Amino acid sequence: MNVYPHLAPIANRWHEAMGIDVRFPDDHAAFIARCHAAGQTRPTPLLLQYGEGDYNALHQDLYGEHVFPLQIAVLLSQPGEDFEGGEFVLTEQRPRMQSRAMVVPLKQGDAVVFAVDSRPVQGTRGFYRVKLLHGVSKLRSGHRHTLGIIFHDAA
Repeated sequence: MNVYPHLAPIANRWHEAMGIDVRFPDDHAAFIARCHAAGQTRPTPLLLQYGEGDYNALHQDLYGEHVFPLQIAVLLSQPGEDFEGGEFVLTEQRPRMQSRAMVVPLKQGDAVVFAVDSRPVQGTRGFYRVKLLHGVSKLRSGHRHTLGIIFHDAA
């Protein structure tokens, strides 16, 4: 996978900042071999289709012990032409603070790279973890298609 080698160094820096000992190899095949050795053998790339009234509740794509901390969503449909509504939504759950929701404005062909579970944030006393959830708001009309790329296989 062409993007994985660019994301692995980011994933390793995140884990170091958050005090997590797990590191990721430069090669995606080596990481998938780690997943398979742990019994995580089900591929996780997704093609998602939403119709009028559909949505995807806030969630995380955690499918086993071995989790790559970044994933990608690619919008395959054109907002305003193919569908209305259906915005990509992220929430950050920050310690001792209120959750913060963000809408990522995507056009057809746009991709968003986001945290599967948590990401490091620099605070006054060092780094701390911020938990993220993602989802899709309710479609008002039309059809929306998305490609989801999750770099770890599932149990």
